[in-house]
Amino acid sequence: MSQQLKIIISGGGTGGHIFPAIAIARAVEEMRPGTEILFVGAIGRMEMEKVPAAGYKIEGLEISGISRSSMVKNISLPAKVWKSVKRAKEIISEFKPDVIIGVGGYASGPTLWAGIRKHIPTLIQEQNSYPGVTNKILGKRVNKICVAYSGMEKYFPSTKIIMSGNPVRQDIQGLEAKRNEALEYFKLKNGGFTLLVIGGSLGARTINHSIKNALALFADNNIQVIWQTGKTFYPEANELAGKYSNIRVFDFISKMDYAYAAADAVVSRAGAISLAELCIAGKPAILVPSPNVAEDHQTKNANSLGNKNAALVIKDELAEQELGKTVIDIVNDEHLRNSLSKNIKALAIPDSAQRIAKEIIQLSGK
Repeated sequence: MSQQLKIIISGGGTGGHIFPAIAIARAVEEMRPGTEILFVGAIGRMEMEKVPAAGYKIEGLEISGISRSSMVKNISLPAKVWKSVKRAKEIISEFKPDVIIGVGGYASGPTLWAGIRKHIPTLIQEQNSYPGVTNKILGKRVNKICVAYSGMEKYFPSTKIIMSGNPVRQDIQGLEAKRNEALEYFKLKNGGFTLLVIGGSLGARTINHSIKNALALFADNNIQVIWQTGKTFYPEANELAGKYSNIRVFDFISKMDYAYAAADAVVSRAGAISLAELCIAGKPAILVPSPNVAEDHQTKNANSLGNKNAALVIKDELAEQELGKTVIDIVNDEHLRNSLSKNIKALAIPDSAQRIAKEIIQLSGK
């Protein structure tokens, strides 16, 4: 009988880090039932709520990121990092993990660093096409680096790189069978063209304003819209939608599998996990990368698809002028839709979580 496996998964901050982490945990449990899993997150961030809701234990570190808006806030950062590494070492000593995984986010760096110092096997799951500073530094010291994009040997030692893709929610597979049910769920007509608009779980100002400007154009062209606005813009969008019978507005969409199933095309930001989901869904996509992220990684993510003709990319500053017109181009050009759909689908890695889980089990030596 194989020995019980114990793993720590560290990181979070956004759904884009948390949901893949949970997918990895579930894949390890499927391959090795009885595995004990402990998450390490940042106090006050969404993982402290979402991870227990998924049925896992979590410990919190008092850590935050570098503030770009206020240099004063950064004065306490070295002390927070030192304190977090110390606490991470204590957690590791108590839990005695066989492997430590970092998925990105504030808690990932201190936990991986503490694990490296204690000579425990470590693995980074790098989601983006351009890694952050912490992962670049740690990449030289960890055992394995699971990546989602080609060309990552520019940033990491090539001998450590595993092409794994980014794990996504399992329910996004097999969407075609859900289409009629999904249209019914959103109270939309079968046979009409449906556009899904997602700006990430918190919404996206530029995308919201671009869609607002294009609502009359969409109505004139019989385009149905499923629009996730985020909380801030929701009241205004909901009021606007009252003037049109073809718009469905949500501050947050819980049934994303239905949203993808109902959609004929998607407008989205270019977070790594959103792109992984779009590849699995195989829908024609218009990407508007956020300029307000570290190292402008969303633009790099979007261009990695755009350069393969797997998505259309519009710069954030041009979106309010160009987005509505680009949607009409996609609606009127079936050949373009088919081509984008085929090319983005070719980039999908549906067994990503399983690939990462295999590496974790192998690293454990158990």
